Amino acid sequence: MSRNSKAYIAGVYEHPTRKAVEQTIPQLHAESARGALQDAGLTMADVDGYFCAGDAPGLGGLSMAEYMGLDVKYTDSTETGGSSYVVHVGHAVNAIAMGKCSVALITLAGRPRAEGIATLGPRDYGNILPDQGFESPYGPVVTNQYGMAAMRHMYEYGTTSEQLAWVKVAASHHAQHNEHALLRDVVTVEDVVNSPVITDPLHRLDCCVITDGGGALVIVSPEIAKTLGDRCSKILGHGEAIKHLNAGNIDLTYTGAVKSGPIAFAEAGVTQADLDYVSIYDSFTITVLETLEDLGFCEKGQGGKFVSDGNLISGVGKLPFNTDGGGLCNNHPNNRGGITKVIEAVRQLRGEAHPKVQVPDCTLALAHGTGGSIATRMGSSTVILGRNDA
Repeated sequence: MSRNSKAYIAGVYEHPTRKAVEQTIPQLHAESARGALQDAGLTMADVDGYFCAGDAPGLGGLSMAEYMGLDVKYTDSTETGGSSYVVHVGHAVNAIAMGKCSVALITLAGRPRAEGIATLGPRDYGNILPDQGFESPYGPVVTNQYGMAAMRHMYEYGTTSEQLAWVKVAASHHAQHNEHALLRDVVTVEDVVNSPVITDPLHRLDCCVITDGGGALVIVSPEIAKTLGDRCSKILGHGEAIKHLNAGNIDLTYTGAVKSGPIAFAEAGVTQADLDYVSIYDSFTITVLETLEDLGFCEKGQGGKFVSDGNLISGVGKLPFNTDGGGLCNNHPNNRGGITKVIEAVRQLRGEAHPKVQVPDCTLALAHGTGGSIATRMGSSTVILGRNDA
Protein backbone atom coordinates (compact mmCIF):
# COMPACT_ATOMS: atom_id res chain seq x y z
CA MET A 1 0.00 0.00 0.00
CA SER A 2 1.37 3.39 -0.95
CA ARG A 3 1.79 5.80 1.95
CA ASN A 4 1.98 9.56 1.65
CA SER A 5 4.66 11.62 3.37
CA LYS A 6 4.90 15.29 4.32
CA ALA A 7 8.68 15.22 3.79
CA TYR A 8 11.48 12.98 2.59
CA ILE A 9 15.07 12.27 3.57
CA ALA A 10 16.96 13.03 0.37
CA GLY A 11 20.57 12.96 1.57
CA VAL A 12 22.61 11.28 4.31
CA TYR A 13 26.29 11.30 5.19
CA GLU A 14 28.37 9.76 7.97
CA HIS A 15 31.82 11.28 8.37
CA PRO A 16 34.42 8.51 7.93
CA THR A 17 36.86 9.74 10.58
CA ARG A 18 36.84 8.21 14.03
CA LYS A 19 39.64 10.45 15.37
CA ALA A 20 39.72 14.00 14.03
CA VAL A 21 43.24 15.24 14.66
CA GLU A 22 43.20 17.72 11.78
CA GLN A 23 39.61 19.02 11.65
CA THR A 24 37.88 21.45 13.96
CA ILE A 25 34.28 20.90 15.04
CA PRO A 26 32.97 23.50 12.55
CA GLN A 27 34.92 21.74 9.79
CA LEU A 28 33.34 18.41 10.69
CA HIS A 29 29.90 20.00 10.56
CA ALA A 30 30.63 21.55 7.16
CA GLU A 31 32.21 18.42 5.67
CA SER A 32 29.25 16.32 6.81
CA ALA A 33 26.81 18.89 5.43
CA ARG A 34 28.56 18.92 2.07
CA GLY A 35 28.52 15.12 1.93
CA ALA A 36 24.78 14.86 2.64
CA LEU A 37 23.95 17.57 0.11
CA GLN A 38 26.04 15.86 -2.55
CA ASP A 39 24.25 12.62 -1.75
CA ALA A 40 20.93 14.40 -2.29
CA GLY A 41 22.05 16.15 -5.47
CA LEU A 42 21.71 19.59 -3.87
CA THR A 43 24.02 22.40 -2.79
CA MET A 44 24.44 24.77 0.15
CA ALA A 45 22.56 27.38 -1.89
CA ASP A 46 19.45 25.16 -1.85
CA VAL A 47 19.27 25.00 1.96
CA ASP A 48 16.69 27.28 3.56
CA GLY A 49 16.35 25.56 6.93
CA TYR A 50 19.13 24.56 9.34
CA PHE A 51 18.93 22.32 12.42
CA CYS A 52 21.65 21.62 15.00
CA ALA A 53 22.02 20.82 18.71
CA GLY A 54 24.41 21.59 21.55
CA ASP A 55 27.40 20.17 19.70
CA ALA A 56 27.33 23.15 17.34
CA PRO A 57 29.83 25.75 18.63
CA GLY A 58 29.24 29.40 19.41
CA LEU A 59 25.65 30.50 18.92
CA GLY A 60 24.63 27.19 17.39
CA GLY A 61 22.56 27.63 14.26
CA LEU A 62 23.57 31.26 13.89
CA SER A 63 27.30 30.57 14.09
CA MET A 64 27.20 27.50 11.88
CA ALA A 65 24.98 29.15 9.26
CA GLU A 66 27.58 31.88 8.96
CA TYR A 67 30.46 29.40 8.86
CA MET A 68 28.86 27.39 6.06
CA GLY A 69 27.53 30.42 4.20
CA LEU A 70 23.90 29.37 4.54
CA ASP A 71 21.08 31.76 3.71
CA VAL A 72 18.22 30.27 5.74
CA LYS A 73 14.82 31.47 6.80
CA TYR A 74 14.30 28.86 9.53
CA THR A 75 16.54 27.46 12.29
CA ASP A 76 16.04 25.04 15.17
CA SER A 77 18.60 24.23 17.86
CA THR A 78 16.54 21.93 20.09
CA GLU A 79 18.80 20.07 22.54
CA THR A 80 17.82 16.64 23.90
CA GLY A 81 21.26 15.02 23.95
CA GLY A 82 21.86 12.10 21.62
CA SER A 83 18.22 12.03 20.51
CA SER A 84 18.38 15.64 19.24
CA TYR A 85 18.91 14.67 15.61
CA VAL A 86 15.96 12.26 15.56
CA VAL A 87 13.90 15.03 17.19
CA HIS A 88 15.08 17.37 14.45
CA VAL A 89 13.75 15.02 11.78
CA GLY A 90 10.24 15.52 13.14
CA HIS A 91 10.73 19.25 13.58
CA ALA A 92 11.98 19.54 9.99
CA VAL A 93 8.88 17.71 8.76
CA ASN A 94 6.68 20.17 10.61
CA ALA A 95 8.62 23.18 9.36
CA ILE A 96 8.34 21.95 5.77
CA ALA A 97 4.63 21.20 6.15
CA MET A 98 4.08 24.74 7.47
CA GLY A 99 5.96 26.26 4.55
CA LYS A 100 8.78 27.59 6.75
CA CYS A 101 11.44 25.88 4.60
CA SER A 102 11.71 23.32 1.80
CA VAL A 103 15.28 21.99 2.17
CA ALA A 104 16.27 21.31 5.78
CA LEU A 105 19.86 20.49 6.73
CA ILE A 106 20.66 18.71 10.03
CA THR A 107 24.28 18.37 11.17
CA LEU A 108 26.21 16.82 14.05
CA ALA A 109 29.94 16.92 14.85
CA GLY A 110 32.30 16.37 17.76
CA ARG A 111 35.85 15.51 18.84
CA PRO A 112 35.55 13.72 22.23
CA ARG A 113 38.16 11.12 21.32
CA ALA A 114 40.76 13.61 20.12
CA GLU A 115 40.09 15.78 23.15
CA GLY A 116 40.23 12.89 25.63
CA ILE A 117 36.64 13.23 26.83
CA ALA A 118 35.27 10.02 28.35
CA THR A 119 32.18 8.90 30.27
CA LEU A 120 34.08 7.55 33.30
CA GLY A 121 34.22 10.83 35.21
CA PRO A 122 31.54 12.96 36.86
CA ARG A 123 30.05 15.68 34.68
CA ASP A 124 30.21 19.14 36.20
CA TYR A 125 27.86 21.67 34.65
CA GLY A 126 28.41 24.21 37.41
CA ASN A 127 25.20 25.80 38.63
CA ILE A 128 23.51 26.14 35.27
CA LEU A 129 21.24 23.10 35.63
CA PRO A 130 18.56 22.81 38.32
CA ASP A 131 19.52 19.27 39.29
CA GLN A 132 23.24 19.88 39.78
CA GLY A 133 23.07 21.17 43.35
CA PHE A 134 21.36 17.96 44.41
CA GLU A 135 23.29 15.41 42.35
CA SER A 136 26.82 16.76 41.82
CA PRO A 137 27.95 16.23 45.44
CA TYR A 138 27.50 12.49 44.90
CA GLY A 139 29.70 12.45 41.78
CA PRO A 140 27.31 10.62 39.41
CA VAL A 141 29.03 9.00 36.44
CA VAL A 142 27.23 8.12 33.21
CA THR A 143 28.37 4.50 33.28
CA ASN A 144 27.21 4.12 36.90
CA GLN A 145 23.79 5.46 35.98
CA TYR A 146 23.35 2.86 33.26
CA GLY A 147 24.69 0.20 35.60
CA MET A 148 21.90 1.08 38.03
CA ALA A 149 19.31 0.69 35.29
CA ALA A 150 20.75 -2.68 34.26
CA MET A 151 20.87 -3.89 37.87
CA ARG A 152 17.25 -2.92 38.43
CA HIS A 153 16.11 -4.64 35.25
CA MET A 154 17.94 -7.78 36.36
CA TYR A 155 16.29 -7.60 39.78
CA GLU A 156 12.78 -7.05 38.41
CA TYR A 157 12.86 -9.47 35.46
CA GLY A 158 15.74 -11.87 35.90
CA THR A 159 17.73 -10.44 32.99
CA THR A 160 21.30 -11.77 32.87
CA SER A 161 24.68 -10.43 31.80
CA GLU A 162 24.79 -13.16 29.16
CA GLN A 163 21.53 -11.91 27.66
CA LEU A 164 22.78 -8.32 27.55
CA ALA A 165 25.94 -9.57 25.85
CA TRP A 166 23.92 -10.73 22.85
CA VAL A 167 23.30 -7.08 21.92
CA LYS A 168 27.06 -6.53 21.59
CA VAL A 169 27.46 -9.84 19.77
CA ALA A 170 24.90 -8.80 17.15
CA ALA A 171 26.52 -5.39 16.71
CA SER A 172 29.93 -6.98 16.23
CA HIS A 173 28.62 -9.39 13.60
CA HIS A 174 27.55 -6.35 11.59
CA ALA A 175 30.59 -4.14 12.30
CA GLN A 176 32.99 -6.66 10.77
CA HIS A 177 31.66 -5.62 7.34
CA ASN A 178 31.99 -1.87 7.95
CA GLU A 179 35.40 -0.59 6.90
CA HIS A 180 34.97 2.56 9.00
CA ALA A 181 33.88 0.82 12.22
CA LEU A 182 36.17 1.47 15.17
CA LEU A 183 35.79 -2.12 16.42
CA ARG A 184 35.52 -4.77 13.72
CA ASP A 185 36.28 -7.96 15.62
CA VAL A 186 33.39 -10.38 16.09
CA VAL A 187 32.91 -11.15 19.76
CA THR A 188 31.13 -13.90 21.66
CA VAL A 189 28.97 -13.82 24.76
CA GLU A 190 31.94 -15.13 26.70
CA ASP A 191 34.13 -12.29 25.40
CA VAL A 192 31.64 -9.75 26.69
CA VAL A 193 31.06 -11.20 30.16
CA ASN A 194 34.78 -11.85 30.63
CA SER A 195 35.74 -8.28 29.74
CA PRO A 196 36.50 -6.02 32.74
CA VAL A 197 33.56 -4.82 34.80
CA ILE A 198 33.21 -1.07 34.36
CA THR A 199 30.19 -0.57 36.58
CA ASP A 200 28.43 -3.61 37.98
CA PRO A 201 26.80 -5.35 36.14
CA LEU A 202 28.06 -3.73 32.90
CA HIS A 203 31.32 -4.87 31.35
CA ARG A 204 33.62 -2.91 29.07
CA LEU A 205 32.11 -4.54 26.00
CA ASP A 206 28.62 -3.53 27.17
CA CYS A 207 29.66 0.10 26.62
CA CYS A 208 29.68 2.11 23.41
CA VAL A 209 32.80 3.37 21.69
CA ILE A 210 33.89 7.01 21.94
CA THR A 211 34.61 8.51 18.54
CA ASP A 212 35.05 11.78 16.72
CA GLY A 213 33.29 12.61 13.50
CA GLY A 214 29.85 13.70 12.50
CA GLY A 215 26.93 13.22 10.20
CA ALA A 216 24.24 15.07 8.32
CA LEU A 217 20.74 14.65 6.93
CA VAL A 218 18.93 16.57 4.20
CA ILE A 219 15.13 16.62 4.44
CA VAL A 220 13.06 18.01 1.60
CA SER A 221 9.48 18.77 0.66
CA PRO A 222 7.51 16.29 -1.48
CA GLU A 223 7.75 18.68 -4.44
CA ILE A 224 11.54 18.73 -4.31
CA ALA A 225 11.73 14.99 -3.64
CA LYS A 226 9.98 14.36 -6.96
CA THR A 227 12.89 16.02 -8.78
CA LEU A 228 15.57 13.95 -7.05
CA GLY A 229 14.83 10.41 -8.21
CA ASP A 230 13.82 7.36 -6.20
CA ARG A 231 16.53 7.36 -3.50
CA CYS A 232 14.54 9.57 -1.15
CA SER A 233 13.06 7.91 1.93
CA LYS A 234 9.57 8.74 3.16
CA ILE A 235 9.16 10.07 6.69
CA LEU A 236 5.97 8.34 7.78
CA GLY A 237 5.76 8.89 11.51
CA HIS A 238 7.57 10.69 14.31
CA GLY A 239 7.25 10.90 18.07
CA GLU A 240 9.23 12.52 20.85
CA ALA A 241 9.01 12.44 24.64
CA ILE A 242 10.82 13.42 27.81
CA LYS A 243 11.21 11.24 30.88
CA HIS A 244 12.74 12.54 34.10
CA LEU A 245 13.11 11.72 37.79
CA ASN A 246 9.64 13.08 38.60
CA ALA A 247 10.69 14.25 42.07
CA GLY A 248 12.03 10.79 42.91
CA ASN A 249 9.14 8.72 41.57
CA ILE A 250 11.33 6.94 39.03
CA ASP A 251 11.28 3.47 37.48
CA LEU A 252 14.65 2.59 35.94
CA THR A 253 13.29 -0.32 33.91
CA TYR A 254 11.75 1.72 31.10
CA THR A 255 12.69 4.63 28.83
CA GLY A 256 10.93 7.50 27.10
CA ALA A 257 10.37 5.19 24.13
CA VAL A 258 7.14 4.05 25.81
CA LYS A 259 5.72 7.44 24.80
CA SER A 260 7.58 8.38 21.62
CA GLY A 261 7.11 4.96 20.01
CA PRO A 262 3.29 4.79 20.07
CA ILE A 263 3.08 8.32 18.66
CA ALA A 264 5.31 7.39 15.72
CA PHE A 265 3.53 4.09 15.04
CA ALA A 266 0.11 5.75 15.12
CA GLU A 267 1.17 8.52 12.77
CA ALA A 268 2.75 6.06 10.34
CA GLY A 269 -0.20 3.68 10.51
CA VAL A 270 2.00 0.62 10.94
CA THR A 271 2.70 -1.96 13.63
CA GLN A 272 5.82 -3.57 14.99
CA ALA A 273 5.23 -6.60 12.78
CA ASP A 274 5.46 -4.41 9.68
CA LEU A 275 9.04 -3.29 10.37
CA ASP A 276 11.88 -4.84 8.37
CA TYR A 277 14.77 -3.13 10.16
CA VAL A 278 15.43 -1.05 13.29
CA SER A 279 18.20 1.34 14.33
CA ILE A 280 18.22 1.54 18.13
CA TYR A 281 20.36 3.92 20.14
CA ASP A 282 23.01 1.77 21.81
CA SER A 283 25.00 3.77 24.32
CA PHE A 284 25.03 0.59 26.40
CA THR A 285 23.57 -2.88 25.89
CA ILE A 286 20.89 -2.19 28.51
CA THR A 287 19.75 0.84 26.48
CA VAL A 288 18.90 -1.41 23.54
CA LEU A 289 17.19 -4.06 25.62
CA GLU A 290 14.89 -1.61 27.41
CA THR A 291 14.15 0.32 24.21
CA LEU A 292 13.10 -2.82 22.33
CA GLU A 293 10.65 -3.61 25.11
CA ASP A 294 9.36 -0.06 25.29
CA LEU A 295 8.81 0.12 21.51
CA GLY A 296 6.69 -3.02 21.73
CA PHE A 297 8.89 -5.54 19.94
CA CYS A 298 8.59 -7.82 22.97
CA GLU A 299 6.83 -7.78 26.32
CA LYS A 300 8.29 -5.81 29.21
CA GLY A 301 10.81 -8.02 30.98
CA GLN A 302 11.22 -10.31 27.96
CA GLY A 303 13.96 -8.28 26.28
CA GLY A 304 16.69 -10.59 27.54
CA LYS A 305 15.10 -13.64 25.97
CA PHE A 306 14.33 -11.72 22.78
CA VAL A 307 17.91 -10.64 22.13
CA SER A 308 19.51 -13.90 23.29
CA ASP A 309 17.59 -15.78 20.61
CA GLY A 310 19.80 -13.99 18.04
CA ASN A 311 16.90 -11.90 16.76
CA LEU A 312 19.05 -8.82 16.18
CA ILE A 313 21.54 -10.40 13.77
CA SER A 314 20.91 -9.69 10.09
CA GLY A 315 20.27 -12.84 8.10
CA VAL A 316 19.61 -14.82 11.28
CA GLY A 317 17.04 -13.06 13.44
CA LYS A 318 13.64 -11.57 12.76
CA LEU A 319 14.55 -7.99 13.70
CA PRO A 320 17.94 -6.92 12.27
CA PHE A 321 19.34 -3.92 14.12
CA ASN A 322 22.23 -1.47 13.77
CA THR A 323 23.71 -3.11 10.69
CA ASP A 324 26.56 -0.57 10.63
CA GLY A 325 27.79 -1.84 14.01
CA GLY A 326 26.04 0.93 15.93
CA GLY A 327 27.48 2.88 18.81
CA LEU A 328 28.72 -0.31 20.41
CA CYS A 329 31.17 -1.02 17.60
CA ASN A 330 31.08 1.50 14.78
CA ASN A 331 30.61 5.13 15.71
CA HIS A 332 29.24 7.26 18.54
CA PRO A 333 30.28 10.75 17.44
CA ASN A 334 30.48 13.35 20.20
CA ASN A 335 28.81 10.85 22.56
CA ARG A 336 25.65 11.53 20.53
CA GLY A 337 24.74 8.70 18.18
CA GLY A 338 21.19 9.54 17.15
CA ILE A 339 22.00 10.80 13.67
CA THR A 340 23.82 7.59 12.72
CA LYS A 341 20.65 5.63 13.47
CA VAL A 342 18.74 7.56 10.83
CA ILE A 343 21.61 7.32 8.34
CA GLU A 344 21.80 3.52 8.50
CA ALA A 345 18.01 3.19 8.31
CA VAL A 346 18.08 5.20 5.07
CA ARG A 347 20.89 3.02 3.71
CA GLN A 348 18.78 -0.05 4.37
CA LEU A 349 15.72 1.40 2.64
CA ARG A 350 17.84 2.33 -0.38
CA GLY A 351 19.45 -1.10 -0.50
CA GLU A 352 22.83 0.55 0.07
CA ALA A 353 23.87 -1.19 3.28
CA HIS A 354 26.76 -3.65 3.06
CA PRO A 355 25.63 -6.71 1.04
CA LYS A 356 26.41 -9.01 3.97
CA VAL A 357 23.95 -7.18 6.23
CA GLN A 358 21.45 -5.71 3.77
CA VAL A 359 17.90 -6.70 4.69
CA PRO A 360 16.19 -8.16 1.58
CA ASP A 361 13.36 -5.99 0.23
CA CYS A 362 13.62 -3.55 3.14
CA THR A 363 10.45 -1.46 2.92
CA LEU A 364 9.90 -0.05 6.42
CA ALA A 365 12.54 0.97 8.97
CA LEU A 366 12.57 2.55 12.42
CA ALA A 367 15.23 4.76 13.98
CA HIS A 368 15.21 5.64 17.66
CA GLY A 369 17.38 8.05 19.62
CA THR A 370 17.92 8.31 23.37
CA GLY A 371 19.51 11.39 24.90
CA GLY A 372 20.64 12.09 28.44
CA SER A 373 20.58 9.05 30.73
CA ILE A 374 17.99 6.31 31.13
CA ALA A 375 18.65 6.47 34.89
CA THR A 376 17.88 10.17 35.31
CA ARG A 377 16.43 12.42 32.59
CA MET A 378 16.22 11.69 28.90
CA GLY A 379 14.83 12.83 25.62
CA SER A 380 13.53 10.04 23.39
CA SER A 381 12.54 10.22 19.76
CA THR A 382 11.28 7.66 17.26
CA VAL A 383 10.97 8.00 13.50
CA ILE A 384 9.47 5.51 11.04
CA LEU A 385 10.70 5.64 7.46
CA GLY A 386 9.51 4.03 4.26
CA ARG A 387 11.08 3.19 0.93
CA ASN A 388 10.16 5.73 -1.73
CA ASP A 389 8.09 3.25 -3.75
CA ALA A 390 6.33 1.78 -0.70
